[in-house]
Amino acid sequence: MQNMLILGTQWGDEGKGKIVDWLTEKCAAVVRFQGGHNAGHTLIINGKKTILRLIPSGIMHPHVTCYIGAGVVLHPHALFSEIAELEASGLDVKKRLKIAGNAHLIMPYHVTLDKAREAKKGSEKIGTTGRGIGPAYEDKVARRGLRVHDLLNMDSFEQKLKENLEYYNFLFKNYFSINELHYHEILHDIIQVKDDLTAMIEDVPQKLQALFDKNERVIFEGAQGTMLDIDHGTYPFVTSSNCIAGNAAIGSGVGMHNINYVLGITKAYCTRVGAGPFPSQLYDADDEKAQDEIGKFIAKEGNEFGSVTGRPRRTGWIDIPALKRAVLINGVKGICITKLDVLDKLKEVKICTHYMHNGIECTISPQGASELAQCIPVFETVSGWNESTYGITDWDSLPSQAQKYLKRIQELLGTRIDLVSTGPERSHTIKLSSFDSI
Repeated sequence: MQNMLILGTQWGDEGKGKIVDWLTEKCAAVVRFQGGHNAGHTLIINGKKTILRLIPSGIMHPHVTCYIGAGVVLHPHALFSEIAELEASGLDVKKRLKIAGNAHLIMPYHVTLDKAREAKKGSEKIGTTGRGIGPAYEDKVARRGLRVHDLLNMDSFEQKLKENLEYYNFLFKNYFSINELHYHEILHDIIQVKDDLTAMIEDVPQKLQALFDKNERVIFEGAQGTMLDIDHGTYPFVTSSNCIAGNAAIGSGVGMHNINYVLGITKAYCTRVGAGPFPSQLYDADDEKAQDEIGKFIAKEGNEFGSVTGRPRRTGWIDIPALKRAVLINGVKGICITKLDVLDKLKEVKICTHYMHNGIECTISPQGASELAQCIPVFETVSGWNESTYGITDWDSLPSQAQKYLKRIQELLGTRIDLVSTGPERSHTIKLSSFDSI
C-alpha cells in the first residue's frame, strides 16, 4: 500500500479535510504534522457538519488511529474542547488519538503576545488568527518552549513556566503596556488537563514505522496551504510553520522514503484569507479592497468564510502560475480539484494562465510577496456549463464544458487531475482512472 501526503496548493481552505476523510476508509492511520488550531477542516457526512481544528480528519472512521506529530503546536484546552465536541456526537476519540511527547504547547502568554502584536501594528497587521501559533513556534526555535512530555515532570515544568512568564510579563508591561499574566492561574489551568493529555503521549515515529512494516497505509495530513508556507510562501503574509511536503517527514518523524505519493488539493477557483498579495482576485474596479459581483457570488455559493475564525475569504480565478510553484515545491504527483459545483451558474469562467511582471511574462509565480504584488494577471476565458455538477460521481456525467475546463487546467499545469470533488459530502467525489493505481 502507498502512503499518501495530502496538502493544499493555494492559500489554504482548499477542502483537504473532506479528501482525507474520504481516503481514510482504506488506511490505518492519519498523521497531522504541522500547524495548530488556527486551521479548520470541515467535514460533512450524511448531512452533518463537523469542524476539526487539531484532530486529524481520519477520526471519523472508527478503525483509524490519529496521530498529532511533533511539528504541531498544541493548545491543551482547544484540544480538549474539540475532543468533547466529538465525543458528544458518539465518537470514541481519546483511545484513538495519540500525541507526540515532543510536540510544543501553546501557552496563554503566546495568545496574549499574538493579539498584542496585531493590535500594535494596526492597519499593517499580518492577519493572524490570534491563537498564539506564531509565538509558540518562536519559543520552539528559541529553545524555551514547553513540550507535552514536560508535563511528566512538574517540578521542572513549573520552573520553566516561571522563567518564561517573567520574560513575557516584562514585554507585556514595558513594551505593549498591557496587563501581566498570573503564574498560578496558568499553572492551575494546565494541571486540570495534565493527566488526560499525558495519557495520550506516544512515540509517534516508532508507531508509524510499525505500520509501515506491516504494509499498512498511512495518510499525512497538512494544514493551511503552500502559498502560506513560512519559507516558500508570500512572506511575511504567511503562517508560522512549513506546510509543504518536505515538512511531513520532519513533523511526523519518519523517513522521506515512507511518503510515496503527494496529492495536491486546489479549488476550481482561488481564495485567500487575511492580508497579502492575491493576483487573480476578483475585485471592484473602483475599490481594490472590495469584491466585484462575481467574487461576491463565488464567496456566497462556496460559503467562503473561515471554519475556525469566520473571517470572509477573498475570491478569485484559479491561478496556474501559483499552482505551478506549489507542484514544483511539493513534488505533487496528482491534483484534486474541489468545489467545481460552485461555478455551475456562471456564464463564463476564467483561468489565470500567466503574469506580466515589468513587461516580462511569468509562467510560475515569483518568490516573495513584493514581487507577486507587482504581477499583473493574464486570463483566458472559458465558457461556463450552466448545468449542475453537484454530487456527480462519474466523469462522463459531467457537462462537456466542465470537462473542457478541467482538461484545460490539467494541460496548463502539466500535472494530471486524479480526483474531482463536486460537493461537500464524502460521496460527492469523482475518481479518475489515473488514481486507481495509487
